[in-house]
Amino acid sequence: MDTVVKVKKLVEDAVLPKYGTEFSAGADLVNAGGDVVIEPGKTVIIHTGIALEIPVGLVGLVYARSGMATKRGLAPANKVGVIDSDYRGEIMVALFNHGTEKQVIENGERVAQIVIAPYVTATFVEGELDDTIRGEGGFGSTGTK
Repeated sequence: MDTVVKVKKLVEDAVLPKYGTEFSAGADLVNAGGDVVIEPGKTVIIHTGIALEIPVGLVGLVYARSGMATKRGLAPANKVGVIDSDYRGEIMVALFNHGTEKQVIENGERVAQIVIAPYVTATFVEGELDDTIRGEGGFGSTGTK
């Protein structure tokens, strides 16, 4: 399925999101804000220099790049960023350094990936809840194996 998402470059050297392979679910987001240093245990906002027009009924979900997360300890601070279809500002990624060494993010480096996905909205209604076998059991109540 191919969906058109309009992209506006906010800076000249911004890079449009691009899929790494034919069947990639996430398109890479690229740093367009110059070289950035992220100290251990710190979060830095990475500028992509782009704005998106995500169609109504779809959402942009910003995830970590697996290699960057496992090899360098860098991942979005909020774990998954949510870009709503009515947002027209710059797409930014809050990268957190989980490691023990400072990391340098170079201009033009891929920093995260965005997945465009459908979503469902709900109408929340106050009332009594149906009983289930699980009930209020949570946080590991179903065991580990």
